[in-house]
Order: sequence, then structure tokens, then C-alpha cells
Amino acid sequence: MIVALRVAPLVFLASVIQVSSISGGRVFGAEPDLVLVTLVAIGLLRGSVAGAGAGFAAGLLLDTMTLGTLGVTSILLTVAGYWVGRYGETTAQGRAYAPALAAFAASVAVTLGGVALHYLLGETVAGGEALSVMLPTAVLSAILAVPVLRLGRAVLGTGVQPVRAREVGVV
Repeated sequence: MIVALRVAPLVFLASVIQVSSISGGRVFGAEPDLVLVTLVAIGLLRGSVAGAGAGFAAGLLLDTMTLGTLGVTSILLTVAGYWVGRYGETTAQGRAYAPALAAFAASVAVTLGGVALHYLLGETVAGGEALSVMLPTAVLSAILAVPVLRLGRAVLGTGVQPVRAREVGVV
């Protein structure tokens, strides 16, 4: 409950800034995705459940604010938040490159998943344009991940406890 009270304002603020200020703007040919980078910070700091919940909420907010197909962004960001959270719970513990790698991979996965999902829904897809900005956007997301993670750490506190492997006894 306490985590949700800290995560919700971050998700809401990132969504509002994304839609009102950043949307449609390009920096060196890339479209900054503040919501995804914030989601990466939440997933790394609070785990897979918080990452999936924040991803669903952020996707629902973005779909509602932009009048997009309701649920598409929610599905993509829920899966991305869950997998970034699992990465944070298991492999990413103590690794300096974890935020940048997670943001890069999540950005690529969300872009490819978005193109595939819109195609499967029968909507017109500008796949060539999406794929042409995919790598610059992923690099920009990786660059933005470190400062956003520091901000997230200031608001949410330290990260999740590592998952320890259990020993298996011989019977």
C-alpha cells in the first residue's frame, strides 16, 4: 500500500509530461519515452509486481490521454514492467549497467510489440517509421535511465531484496 502511494504520483506525472510536453518531439531523431524510463526505474527498484501494476496504470493513462486504442499500451507496458522487475529482482542486483540495459531492451521490445499488436488488431501500422526510430529511441532511453533511476531512488528508496536460490538436498 505504501509503495502504491509513492509509485502512483510518479506514473501520473511521467504520463502527463509525456503527453503534454514530449509527445511528437524528437531529439537527434529519437522520440524520448519518459513513461517507459520511469517504468524501468520502478521495476528495478520495486520488483515485478510493482512494475507490472505501474505499467498497466501508465498504459491506461496514456491510452486515455491520447485517445488511442484502449488497452494496447497497457498490455505492452504491463509486460515490460513485469520483465524489468524480474530482471531487477534476479540478475540486475549490484550491476551498474542494469538501468541502461533494461531501458534499451524494454524500448526495443515495446516498439516491436507495438507494431506487431497493431498489425494483429488490423490497424494501419507505420512499421517502417517505427523501426527507423527504434534504435535511436532505445539509445536515448538508455541514456535517460540513470538520472530517472536516481530520481526514483530518491522517491521510492532503495531497491528490492535479491532473490536467493534455495539449496536442493539429495534424497
